[in-house]
Amino acid sequence: MNITQKPTIGLFVDAFYPMIDGVVVVVDQYARYLQSYANVIVFAPKSTDKDYVDDFPYTVYRSRQIKLPFSDYSLSLPWIDHHFQHALKKADLDLVHVHSPFSIGKMGIMYAKKKNIPVIGTLHSQYHLDFYERTKSELITKIALNKLISTLNQCDELWTVNAYIKDLFEKEGIQKNIYVIPNATDLNYVHLPSNEIDLKRHYNIRPDEKILLYVGRIDELKNLGFLLESLYRLRIKGFKFHMIFVGSGPYEEKMRTLIKKYGLQDHIHMSGRITNRQALALHYKIADLFLFPSIYDSSSLVQIEAASQKTPTLFLKDTATASTIKHNINGYVCEHDSMRYAEMIITIFKDYKSYLRIKEQCYKDLYRTWFDVTKIVYARYQSTIHQKKEV
Repeated sequence: MNITQKPTIGLFVDAFYPMIDGVVVVVDQYARYLQSYANVIVFAPKSTDKDYVDDFPYTVYRSRQIKLPFSDYSLSLPWIDHHFQHALKKADLDLVHVHSPFSIGKMGIMYAKKKNIPVIGTLHSQYHLDFYERTKSELITKIALNKLISTLNQCDELWTVNAYIKDLFEKEGIQKNIYVIPNATDLNYVHLPSNEIDLKRHYNIRPDEKILLYVGRIDELKNLGFLLESLYRLRIKGFKFHMIFVGSGPYEEKMRTLIKKYGLQDHIHMSGRITNRQALALHYKIADLFLFPSIYDSSSLVQIEAASQKTPTLFLKDTATASTIKHNINGYVCEHDSMRYAEMIITIFKDYKSYLRIKEQCYKDLYRTWFDVTKIVYARYQSTIHQKKEV
């Protein structure tokens, strides 16, 4: 790379649009905002939707994949895709950034080692929880985690989203330096009173109902069964609320069964995926409280999105997502008990003055934009490239 030229950065990920999860959104936002500093290429699996066409302001090279049974995820097959390998070879990357340490991520690491360029890996997930949830086997989980740690230790440096996950991976055997690079959002605070009224009317929300919101994959991993049990206890206590679930996933059918079982049909609306960002921001804005009981996530984007609209979140105590939260200051935490979770929701709205203060504080403490975060990202890229050249 000539010193006057933009570097070429490769972002490697094993799931990408039209499939949506937190990692997909992070990679997309990195690619969009890093365009100001670098040439960016995303290496990702092909879509299983034959009608889907890429439309991005950056280059995307796609690898063959196969659909995994009993899941909405797929397995990438870059090793047998000669077109993908040719595109990677021609890319002439200056830095590889791996966002998933599996098929495509491993190919990115191999490419970096062969070219003697720096490779960074971001630890987006608590992989041990994911492995165990999918296999229900401690032995298989241990074997898979050891292999994953071995892969990650091949990177020059690793990033993670908060200190909680940094400590976790260091205990699991990571030997490289781990830097904390936070997530962010592209959402801005919205103030559209007439649109808010229309949206509440769309959901038939009464003035005396508190609006509770969940945004994310409809997946058992997100602890949604616990959330529904908590909402059932809210209903029994006579608390007036309307819960909106935004998202899609493999747990939808089970969710509907539980909603009926708990008699929550008149209290819950499942809206499906919302891809329009302005419409999504409006959902956060009308919500009185965001509910995120996941014990699986590391640092969900949705908690930052909620904060962008001054909507505080109720987390579970001692979880990774709650690690940046100060209870009753910029959010709320509660024990992993459905009765206490329900009682906490009621308690939150009893002290309305405190609630209004926390709304403002969550915005000040937790809201970050990708514009600001990618400045930090690019500065770290430059430092890593420079260090590699000096070795």
